[in-house]
Amino acid sequence: MTTTAQRASTAAGQRTNGGPARASLILAIICTSYFMVILDNSIVFTGLPQIRSDMGFSETGLSWITNAYVLVFGGLLLLGARAGDLCGHRRMFLSSLVVFSLTSLLVGAAQSQWWLIGARALQGVGAAVLAPSALSLLTRSFAEGQARNRAMTAYSAVAGLGAALGLVVGGLVADLISWRAGFFLNVPIGVVMMVLAVRFLPETERRRGRFDIAGALLATVGSTVLVLGIVDAADLGWTAPLTLIPLSAGVVMLGLFVRVERRAAQPIVPLRLFASRERSGAYLTRMLYMGAMMGFFFFTAQFVQSVYHWTPLQAGLAFLPMTLVNFVVAVQVPKLLERFARPRVLLAGVVLTTLGMVWLSRLDLHTPYLTGVALPMVSIGAGQGLALAPLTSSGVDGVAPADAGAGAGLVNTVHQIGSALSLSILTAVAAAVSTDDAAADIAARSGAALTGSATLLALAVVAVLTLIVPMRAPRNARSRYRRPAP
Repeated sequence: MTTTAQRASTAAGQRTNGGPARASLILAIICTSYFMVILDNSIVFTGLPQIRSDMGFSETGLSWITNAYVLVFGGLLLLGARAGDLCGHRRMFLSSLVVFSLTSLLVGAAQSQWWLIGARALQGVGAAVLAPSALSLLTRSFAEGQARNRAMTAYSAVAGLGAALGLVVGGLVADLISWRAGFFLNVPIGVVMMVLAVRFLPETERRRGRFDIAGALLATVGSTVLVLGIVDAADLGWTAPLTLIPLSAGVVMLGLFVRVERRAAQPIVPLRLFASRERSGAYLTRMLYMGAMMGFFFFTAQFVQSVYHWTPLQAGLAFLPMTLVNFVVAVQVPKLLERFARPRVLLAGVVLTTLGMVWLSRLDLHTPYLTGVALPMVSIGAGQGLALAPLTSSGVDGVAPADAGAGAGLVNTVHQIGSALSLSILTAVAAAVSTDDAAADIAARSGAALTGSATLLALAVVAVLTLIVPMRAPRNARSRYRRPAP
């Protein structure tokens, strides 16, 4: 009798037997849809000054445009992956495309602050289902071996390109049309992807199981309330009741989340994943690292537009020193890992990023772009190119096959939620700085926030040195290297 895995593998081979053209079309559908999710995570940065001007956001309120998306995305990501297992990945993929496209339309049409923030949160729901469904469809559409490896390479490249191009695309449409145009673009793309998905994407087998609704809600709501408390602290002070109440509620909900996961028959986060000191260190390092990078994008994009008076397109292009170096270095990482232990490559990457961020944090109203922004970005880009692949590998290494999906999902979850928590802290730090001039305000606040990012990265260095480096011998690190999950 053939097993379910054998039947799925055979089916995957049969599905790609339609020839290279069909296989390429399936890959294009999956990668284009995933590209929309990644793009929306960064497209908003270059439009922030326009959004603040059009809708009257405060500095702290502006952070919710990003936080609403990444909090819901990260909090529901594991539940979204579970939905695909139980209901069929193509079915959930199509549903998520509908949600993501419609909510993109709502974001573009937003007429008030709460409308915009609420629509961004709903976008996060669509993204939380779309991202894991796309990856699952890819693995089931391409048989193991060369075909799947090539597909995975293309899928992984989308993540990096989406983040980089999001800044440029967001700047271009904001400059030529409006910040809203970037979100309207998702609607026709989403419709085309739905039509092609119905025709060409295969459905996957459905499994029996349960949804850990309580765990997903506690994780999402607890993180959101905690971020609300931190953001309120910037406006009201840390001892104000409206600050202490959400902070306390967030801590209680996250504590209840741990309790629920301990007792759940099929938890979205099996707590045994934290049994490995190396994996726990990778989760902590990723939260700190990606939180620092979120602050980097958020504040630097505003700095170059408000201080240099650059257009949104010029602001997007300003990040090219980082993104180009990031790409060049990242493609060399597999070769480096054959020569050096994984923790050494990871440590070098985090240290380089920290040095670049410290340099960048010195900016002020008179900082020149070349020496004060572009050159630090080169160091930051090289560091990120070195760090992310080994950091991802440490986060999934040694996970039991039964927990493979949850392990990969948890890496992405700590990425998103860590970004939101850190951005709220950095926004609170920036809001405490004030001058008598708008441009000087942005410069001073950006410098303060980027100093906070440098501090988070310094803590990430400590986490790598204390939790990851001691747990892996150099020879073992090289022999057990695996291609990172996207």
